[in-house]
Amino acid sequence: MLALFLAPALLLFGSLVLGPILLGLYTSFFEWNGFGGLPTTFIGFDNFVRLLTDEVFLGDLERGLILIVLSLAIQLPFSLALALLVNQKIRMRSVYRVVFFAPYVLSEVITGVLFTMILSPESGLVNRLLAVVNVEGQAWLGNTSTVLLALFFVISWKYFGFHMILYLAARQSIPPELDDAARTDGAGAWQVFRYITLPLLGPTIRISIFLSIIGAIQLFDMVWILTGGGPIHASETLAVTMFQNGFRRFEVGYASAISVAMFLISLVFALLYQRFVLRRDLEGAMTVMGAAR
Repeated sequence: MLALFLAPALLLFGSLVLGPILLGLYTSFFEWNGFGGLPTTFIGFDNFVRLLTDEVFLGDLERGLILIVLSLAIQLPFSLALALLVNQKIRMRSVYRVVFFAPYVLSEVITGVLFTMILSPESGLVNRLLAVVNVEGQAWLGNTSTVLLALFFVISWKYFGFHMILYLAARQSIPPELDDAARTDGAGAWQVFRYITLPLLGPTIRISIFLSIIGAIQLFDMVWILTGGGPIHASETLAVTMFQNGFRRFEVGYASAISVAMFLISLVFALLYQRFVLRRDLEGAMTVMGAAR
């Protein structure tokens, strides 16, 4: 009876998740253009050896690391600061919450098209504002030295509201009695944040970091709409390189190898996160539940 109930879910999982993963792994060992049925030209690990010498792929890893570092150093602290701000008793704080969260509701396509116009070198809003203060504008998305920073700005604008809501929900779950007791003992605002708020926000912050890193590894749609990976691969990511090789150059075997590399990177990171971070949080939650009983 149990197998009967599990069969539909297992069928969907096998056909929509496990099947494509195995097919991608299989085709990564072949030279294949994607046409004429399953591949037949077996080349072993040649596609994976090519990855190790492909400057574009290695550059994708470097650019992905830069985006991850910028997200952890700028985007997430900014989201946390805004969450703490809109949690205060200020006028129109509900309006602020909606306004800050609104960019996340927009689709990636709308966001990409919007910022393509805003960052346009001829008539873009950014360059027009710079011209008012006599500062020369830039081709933000067409310059190899500025495109990655411009891309990070757009990504941060799109997703900071999501992380802010996570932090805000976690902050509101902290009992106010803890803050009151600390202030009664003479703790200042910084001490309350450092020794009470921040540790209790720890599990949420770690989840936010996990989502941010996985999102950076799989980043595609925003990059494709804004720059297509250019100029000269300066904003290209792993997913964009995979798409370019698979659907533009018809090197599906090599694109499959890139997808396998992305899967392995995400898998290793997820397993390390589960081993060293998630397990500790779960053990802490179980300890608290046991103490409450």
